[in-house]
Amino acid sequence: MWIADNWKEYEVIDTSGGEKLERWGNYTLLRPDPQVLWDTEKTVPQWNKLNAHYHRSSKGGGEWEFIDLPHQWTVSYDLKSVGHRLTFNLKPFSFKHTGLFPEQAVNWEWFSGLIKDKRDRLAAEGKSPESIKVLNLFAYTGGATAAAAAAGAHVTHVDASKGMVQWAKENAKSSRIDELSTRWLVDDCVKLVEREIRRGSRYDGIIMDPPSYGRGPKGEIWKIEDNIFDLIKLCSQLLKDDALFFLVNSYTTGLQPAVLTYMLSTVISGSHGGRVEADEVGLPVSSNGLVLPCGAAGRWCSC
Repeated sequence: MWIADNWKEYEVIDTSGGEKLERWGNYTLLRPDPQVLWDTEKTVPQWNKLNAHYHRSSKGGGEWEFIDLPHQWTVSYDLKSVGHRLTFNLKPFSFKHTGLFPEQAVNWEWFSGLIKDKRDRLAAEGKSPESIKVLNLFAYTGGATAAAAAAGAHVTHVDASKGMVQWAKENAKSSRIDELSTRWLVDDCVKLVEREIRRGSRYDGIIMDPPSYGRGPKGEIWKIEDNIFDLIKLCSQLLKDDALFFLVNSYTTGLQPAVLTYMLSTVISGSHGGRVEADEVGLPVSSNGLVLPCGAAGRWCSC
C-alpha cells in the first residue's frame, strides 16, 4: 500500500462504527467512511471534542452538525520532493467533503519528483528546462495541479464544475504557484481530450481522478466502469514520445489495483514501454498504527 504519511496538519486520529475521526489543522471532524466496517472502543478523548460532525441519513446523503467550526480555514502540506509548501482552503460542503483528499499526497510526491528529476537532468546537461506539460483531468480543487506546478510543470487543469475550478485557483494562489503556470478550463473532460487530440497537443504527464458517476457542464453522463478504459485510450494519444508519467486514481470498489495495472499496461506500455504499478492508497491512523484504505491508484512511468 502507498501511504500518505508526511502530513503534519492532517491526521486520521481513530476509526470506528463507520466513521473516521480526523484532525484538519486545529479542528476535529467526524465523517462517515465506507471502509470502516469495524466497531471498536472509542478511547481517545477527541471523540468528545468535535468541531463538526457529518451525520449520514438512512435515506442517503446526510447533513453537517457544526459545533465550533469556521466557514473556511486552511491546512498546509510540505511537498518533500520539491521543497515547497502547499496551502489549501477548506470548507465543509456537500456530502461530507472538505475540498481535499489528503491520501493523494502520496501521489503528489511521486509525480512531482519525476518532474523535478527531469528538470534537474536538463540543467545538469547545460540545457534550459523546457516547459513540462501536465494534463490534470477531473481536477477538483487542484491539489495535484498545485503539486505539479510547484515542481515546475505547466498544468492544464480541467473540471466540469466552475465552482471547483475557482476553488482550485484560490488554492494555487495560497500555495504561491505562479499564475502563468496553469491553464484553467471548465469543460467536459472527454470532450476536452478529443479536442486536444485534433489540435495535436502533447503532454509529458497525465493525471486523472475520475468520479464513479458524474455529469458534464451540459448534462453529459460519466460512469467510470463504462468510460474509463476508453478515456485512457484517448489520453494515450496525448502523451509525448518521451512522456514522464500517467496516473489514474479510483475510489470505485470494482477497479482494483490489478484492473488498473492491466488497463495501463495494455494501452500505454504497449506504445511507450516503461513500467506500470498499482496499489491501494491509504492514510495512517495515529491512535493505533493501522492504515485506513482510501481507494487505489495506477501509475505508469517511463523510468
